[in-house]
Parts: sequence; structure tokens; C-alpha cells
Amino acid sequence: MVLEKNLSLVKKVNRLLNWGHWFSFFNILLALAVTSAYWLAEPSPVSFLGWLYLLLNWVGHTAFLCFVFFILTIFPISLVFPYQRHVRGLAAILATGALVAIIFDAYVYASLGYHIGSASLEQTIDLLRQQIVTNLRNFVFIVVAVAACLLSLELTLSNYCWKKIERLKQSAVAAPLFMLFIGSFMCSHLLHIHADANLKYDVTKQDNVLPLSYPATAKTFLARHQLVNLNSRAQRQLDKMSLPSEFANGHLLQCNGTKAGKSTLLLITNSLTASVSQQLSGKGFKQLEQHFAPRNNNEALLHLLYGKFSVNDDAEHILATAPGWFSALPSGNISISRAEGTEISTLPWVNTAPFSPFAIVFDNSPLQHWQRYQAYDNIVVMGLTGQHEQFSLAPAQVWSNWRALQKLHPYQVTQHLDWFPTLLAQAGCSDNGNWLGDNLLKPNALPKLTISGEEIISFKKDKMVILRSDGSFGTWSAGTLLPLNDKLDLPMLIDALKRIEQPTE
Repeated sequence: MVLEKNLSLVKKVNRLLNWGHWFSFFNILLALAVTSAYWLAEPSPVSFLGWLYLLLNWVGHTAFLCFVFFILTIFPISLVFPYQRHVRGLAAILATGALVAIIFDAYVYASLGYHIGSASLEQTIDLLRQQIVTNLRNFVFIVVAVAACLLSLELTLSNYCWKKIERLKQSAVAAPLFMLFIGSFMCSHLLHIHADANLKYDVTKQDNVLPLSYPATAKTFLARHQLVNLNSRAQRQLDKMSLPSEFANGHLLQCNGTKAGKSTLLLITNSLTASVSQQLSGKGFKQLEQHFAPRNNNEALLHLLYGKFSVNDDAEHILATAPGWFSALPSGNISISRAEGTEISTLPWVNTAPFSPFAIVFDNSPLQHWQRYQAYDNIVVMGLTGQHEQFSLAPAQVWSNWRALQKLHPYQVTQHLDWFPTLLAQAGCSDNGNWLGDNLLKPNALPKLTISGEEIISFKKDKMVILRSDGSFGTWSAGTLLPLNDKLDLPMLIDALKRIEQPTE
């Protein structure tokens, strides 16, 4: 009698484990569909090696996550509590919860540029709070609908696997599938080791895309077996990171009045006080969430008017004369001037000339001349410099009634380097070169870049990375300025430096 009961229990457990394996397999297919959202949030690879690694890593790592989930949840439950209806129902609920968590993590990654974690908990909660506050009804409906659909699908898969388990076992696809998943997982790590040793950034830039991904590196594998010289590798890496001795924006401007948009004014002030901000808010202006500007006055002017970095302490010499692009513009197309009563000693060439339909105006008392400025369709009022002691590139206030700017993604970082390319495009002007900033109406896919003194600063969505000349670095949330416990995202910096080396479209 005891033997029969034991055999019956063993059969139950064995059947549950067989069911669990097939249930996990179908969840791998479902998870592959969900994790594809991570790749959609990133630029596509540009090489065959990059695409190969993407496919291997996507299949192998997703299968690995699902297998680990099975080992940590369904497997012990099947052993301790071998009652098929309860186990199948609980497994469906757990799998639904895991997929919902992955979907939310993918949303956070697409919005902020990093995954949910202890270091990014505050930013994640803030993102969730914004969705709840701005669109509670739709948010609740979407969450409930997605969870309900996933739970229904999981229960269906659970029931199908239980009823068809014998047919599935006879299908002879288990071994090939196992080889596919384990082969993809192993090959992706081997390919990453090769790419890391040879500085193939089209591969290594995918390091942080999938959650809980820790690919093997040349440092941890090849160096252990003395198959790669780490000193040589480090030097080649620094060579790739090094800046060209000279980089200039040599542009041939061509302006077409028929392509110009509505009249636009960039109003720059040193006195964007709380009372001025409150009055602008009352006039229907909205603030850009994450705008960054240099704390140094001359550096900020270089970014705004010249589209340049200050890399050789030559700011004062450059600011003494008008930028080269200014004389290349058709007369009256874009003007740079100052309001009466506002003096700018560092820009002796700026005077009180008449404003053009597309204008940059310095005015430290903007509300006193507001009636004149109301003639413009689009008005942007901004502080000249950033206002945070910790960073050389710091948050700055920007208020605008420009509807196109108000539609920007709330976690899209903007900086002073972006304003001139944006104004040029708005005025119907184009060129054959590349600017260090973006046209905000048609942003570049590359991470943003600023070089300030001995620091390289880059932004990718909400992630801010600062690399210093002594090799130290830091990673922060651009929105909260709180540190993130992330490793140095070297591929992100390499991509950002392409703004110097390669022309943009």
C-alpha cells in the first residue's frame, strides 16, 4: 500500500515536471514577443556581427530568464505541493505577474534608458506617478486589460500543455529546442567575448538592453587564459575615445523661405526668477522638463550662438567676433540682438538692431518688453546658465509656448547646443555639415554630447554619464540628479562622440 502511494506520488511529480517544462517552453515564445520591445527602443545594429549577436542574445538570454523562473518557482512548488490544478493555476498567475513586470520594465527602459532597480526606484516611481496623475482611467484600463489577457493566455497554455503532454513528448522537438536555446546562450557569450576584445561596439553597445544581462567579457575570460593583451586593448579603447585635435562646423548654409515655419523668438535672460516663471506659466507657457546648460557664462554663449565646445580656453577670443555662419545667412533671415538696457560685454558685436522673423534676443527684463515679443508665434524664454553647483553642465529653466516643443518626450534631455540647429531648421535653412546639437523637431538618434573642461558629458534619455580626465566616472538620473549604480556605459560615450566625427543627416 505504501509502495503504491509512493509510486502514485512519483508519477504525479514526474507528470507535473514534464508539464512544467513544456509550459516554460511556450512562455519562452511569449517572452520573446515581449522582450522584442527592448530592441525596438534602441537603434538597430549596423553590421552583420551586431545583428547576429542581437538574435543570439535575444533568444538565449530570454530562454535563460524563463528557465531560471521555472527553477525558482514552478519546480519547487511541484515537488512540495504536487496537486496539478493548484500548481497549474498558481504557475499561470506567477507567469502573468512576471510578464507584466517585464512589460513595465521595458516601458521604463524605453522612457529612461535603464532598467528597474534599487538605484532607479525613485525615477521609476515618478514615471509611474506621472502616468497615474495624467491619465488614471486609461492607465488602469490598460493594466487590467493586459493582465487579464495574459492570465487568460497563461491558463490556456497551462491547460493545453497538461492535456497534450503525451503528444508533445512524442513530437521529438524537445532536444532540438534545448540545443537552440542553450546554443544561443553560449554562442552569444562567446561572441561578446570576441567583440569586447576587439572593440566591436556594434555588439558591446547591446550590453544593457535586456534585463539581468551580464555577458562574459574579454577581461574575465580571455585575459585569464592569456589570449588577449589587456594593456593593448585598453590603449586601443582610449584611441577610439580620444577627441580629434580640431573639429569645426564648416557649413554652407542654404535658406529657402518657402520651407520656413512660423516666426520664432529665443529670448535669453539672466534673471529668470520665480516671479517671472510664475507669470510665464500664467500666460500658458510650459517648462521643458530636462534642459541642461553650462554653468559658465562664456561656455553657455558658445553653445547657444556658435554650436561649439570650449576645449582650449578660447571662449573669450571666439565670442569677440560674430559666428561665421551669421554672415552666410541671407539678410534679415535670423537676427541676434539685445534689448535696450541689456548689456553683454562678452559679445561686443551684438547691438539693438531690429528683430527678424527668427530672432535670438538677450533681455534681462523680458516682461517689460512683452508686448513687442507677442508678435512672434513661437516664444522660448530661457535662462542663460545652469543652476546646480555639483555639475558643470546643470539644469536650466526654459519656458515655451511652442507646441512642437511641448510635445517632446518628458524624459528627453535638451541642451543649449540644440537651440541654434532648431532655429535654423525653423527658418528654412539647411547645410551640408553636422552640428553638435540636435534639431529638436527632428532629433538625432545618437546620445547627446558635451565637453566641458576635462569632462565628457553624455545623455541618453534620462541617463547622464560623466567621464573625467583621471578615468573616474559617474552615472546620474538627469531628471532627479540622483546617482545610479551603473557601470560606465562606454558604447554610449563612443556613440555620442560620433557627433564630432560623422556628419548627420
